[in-house]
Amino acid sequence: MNQALLDKIETEQYRKETGNFGVGDTVKVHTKVVEGDKERIQIFSGVVIGRRGHGLNCTFTVRRISYGEGVERVFPLHSPRIDKVEVERKGSVRRAKLTYLRQRIGKGATLVKEREGRTEGRPAAKTAAPAVPVVPAEPVPAEAAK
Repeated sequence: MNQALLDKIETEQYRKETGNFGVGDTVKVHTKVVEGDKERIQIFSGVVIGRRGHGLNCTFTVRRISYGEGVERVFPLHSPRIDKVEVERKGSVRRAKLTYLRQRIGKGATLVKEREGRTEGRPAAKTAAPAVPVVPAEPVPAEAAK
């Protein structure tokens, strides 16, 4: 098939808003679940440990600890089954894939350092005081100290 025709078909399938999230962010993924003739929204929350692919084939992996067991799910980014992706907390990481979290236990498996630059709820940074020369005080005579 012609690549231009494939691109035209794919552009119709793209999601309008993909969500502004990256690796290390804690997200809530709202997925549509069909049970019989009913459809409901199920939420899967966790840390994004990787993204792969591009275009229509882009996926992301979310990991969470459920009842002491690590659970990972891979979501297609442009799937119609995904209602929305909410970012709970931004994380600052220095890797593209966080597979090392699989060996972590307890809080170390879930906590990712928060991204700098967010100042909500924090006190303003203190500015340095201007340099003032320090003048030594004159010594007090011993007789006056009594």
